[in-house]
Amino acid sequence: MTRLAAALALLLATGALAQDRGETQRAGGAILRGLDKVSGRVTDLPIQVGEAIRYGRLEIRLGECRYPAADPSSDAYAQLTIIDLRQNAQVFAGWMLASAPALSALDDARYDVWVISCQS
Repeated sequence: MTRLAAALALLLATGALAQDRGETQRAGGAILRGLDKVSGRVTDLPIQVGEAIRYGRLEIRLGECRYPAADPSSDAYAQLTIIDLRQNAQVFAGWMLASAPALSALDDARYDVWVISCQS
């Protein structure tokens, strides 16, 4: 886990980030967006907490999705684990923020995945 991801995880776990933004709510699922950089195809990926979905050679698992209680349509952030099934290796584990996808991003030559929003 990178230093930035570890710091973000600590802030989320301690509630410090939630205090700065007000109360947060947990959602039952999320909408992710995937980009296949080879074909240029963009795909929306609905996923439920605890579920794993396949996107190309990646398996994406959603651990949690949170959003500000006062404004459900803004600033979703999701805890994701992404595994490259061909390499049988974890390629991402941590929190992704919808408002800043580059802050903690999947680093893959073919695919990009980012958070769009939480959903019930």
